[in-house]
Amino acid sequence: MTPSTADQPQMPVEEFERIARTAETVRLEFLNGRLEVKPVPDGDHGAIVMWLLRQCMLHRPELALYPEQGLLTETYRNGRARPDGALAPLDHFVGHGEWASADGVLMTLEVTSHDRDTDRRDRVEKRDGYAGTDIPVYLLVDRDAETLVVYSEPRGGKYMSRLTHPYGATVKLPHPVGITLETEKLKDYTR
Repeated sequence: MTPSTADQPQMPVEEFERIARTAETVRLEFLNGRLEVKPVPDGDHGAIVMWLLRQCMLHRPELALYPEQGLLTETYRNGRARPDGALAPLDHFVGHGEWASADGVLMTLEVTSHDRDTDRRDRVEKRDGYAGTDIPVYLLVDRDAETLVVYSEPRGGKYMSRLTHPYGATVKLPHPVGITLETEKLKDYTR
């Protein structure tokens, strides 16, 4: 069997959307032409997303961090990613369906899960998908390494800048996000 890629997908994107609507205990994504399974988040994962959501609300009240908003990603919109958070102006996704264009999204957030696919999914495929749609900032909260990795300056499907900060550091998210995070609280969510 030939491996699936964006050029030769495992299935048509419409078939993926039908399957994704029926999933209950997992979240489904369509990355690089393959069906991906994302586990339902654990409590610490959810606490990290909520912590960041509150930080965004405090520092940029005109923006919202939309949890689990489906985004069209990758070349020719053939990818479907469900970031842990998509930072965009308030009401940005009103009138959009389950899978919205990434246009206007300022930042995506992923918090790593404790599963075998998180390395490929969060650290490679989603990063490249977000860069490919020119999302200005990708914030990866890497629970395994206890770091925040800030990717920015998308160009040609890749992020040109990558800065890594340990939990507890002051992290300045670049333009257009413009939020400074005091990350000491993240240590409370480490197991």
